[in-house]
Amino acid sequence: MRLTPFAILLGCSLFPGLSSAADKTVYGLNEYIRLTDLDLEVAAKLDTGAKTASLSARDIKRFKRDGETWVRFYLAIDDAHEHPIERPLARISKIKRRAGDFDPDEGKSYTARPVVELQMCMGKALRTIEVNLTDRSAFQYPLLIGSEALKRLNAVVDPSLKYAAGKPGCTTDANSAE
Repeated sequence: MRLTPFAILLGCSLFPGLSSAADKTVYGLNEYIRLTDLDLEVAAKLDTGAKTASLSARDIKRFKRDGETWVRFYLAIDDAHEHPIERPLARISKIKRRAGDFDPDEGKSYTARPVVELQMCMGKALRTIEVNLTDRSAFQYPLLIGSEALKRLNAVVDPSLKYAAGKPGCTTDANSAE
């Protein structure tokens, strides 16, 4: 079947998602991520069902610095830094609890998590994303990339692929397109 230019144009106008999909980068279910601020490379799970990104952290404490709220934490990753990391608090994220995680005595259906901004490189894309901090040491991947970060990356996730972008290859002068 041969499509005429008119048929292609008509198809793009009737189904605008088809033309915008061509501008997106296809990533796999899992990708290598370089957290440039932390000088750390980790394997991450890309999860379109999660809104925010989550990084495995422990001993998370809020404190004041020059009138601003900051967060001090340690990475909860086997081969990560042993020194504390400090970042300004971007906001507090309310994460829905699973049905089995709900405590009726507490009365909250969510968990409050501190959120910080970190610069990440996936493939050749360098972006600053918001990451909530929680202990993910029970999970296979220390970093989960949610839909907000995937939008910033102009990403499409193909769950049949793994590590489609290869090792992170951002240069220091790369455009972070914030």
